[in-house]
Amino acid sequence: MNIKQTIAALVLAGTCFTLTANAQKAYTEGVATYDLTTSIGAMQAKVLFRPDSNAFITQQGPANIKAVSNTKGTYAVVLVDVPIASIKKAAILTPDEIEQGEAKAPKFAFTTTAETKQINGYNCKKVIAKDPASGTSTEIWVTTDITAPKNTLTKYFEAAGGFPVQFSTSQQGQTVGVTLKSITQEKLPAGSFGIPAGYDRITLDDLSKLGGR
Repeated sequence: MNIKQTIAALVLAGTCFTLTANAQKAYTEGVATYDLTTSIGAMQAKVLFRPDSNAFITQQGPANIKAVSNTKGTYAVVLVDVPIASIKKAAILTPDEIEQGEAKAPKFAFTTTAETKQINGYNCKKVIAKDPASGTSTEIWVTTDITAPKNTLTKYFEAAGGFPVQFSTSQQGQTVGVTLKSITQEKLPAGSFGIPAGYDRITLDDLSKLGGR
């Protein structure tokens, strides 16, 4: 091999390495871990996901909260487990309640900027999301390093041009800062998106009353 051939081979090898290193990783089933910043302090949440379903899991005081929904937007249930009070409730939303919730959701228009930064190892670009109805805007940092099914936290940003890594969202009228900490591909246990035995099935109104509202 002459010098020119050697150089060409090295350049080709380097190009292949770069393409491999920057290859987009696709997650289809697994767990995403998020850091949340709320009005009551910092907390962590996990989202179990697969293409047809997702479950948002967090803890608020003594209560373990799990919100399960399908990606079609036709099913949603909130599971509340308070071990110290022997409370296990499953509030199943009616189709009308789901429809009302979706009707209140913002319909964003997205504008990609030239600003970039790395967040928890993900190469991100800043996107401005504007809700034409309210006139409010928020910034979202998205990455094309990975793809994953939409979930409860990310579903309103599907058209942002990448997977959302850092953004703000509204939960029960409160602004919540969200940052993707990690994501893993793994086979989820059977029943991850079901209602376990021992839970009393109630309405969303009943759950609101249980919370003192």
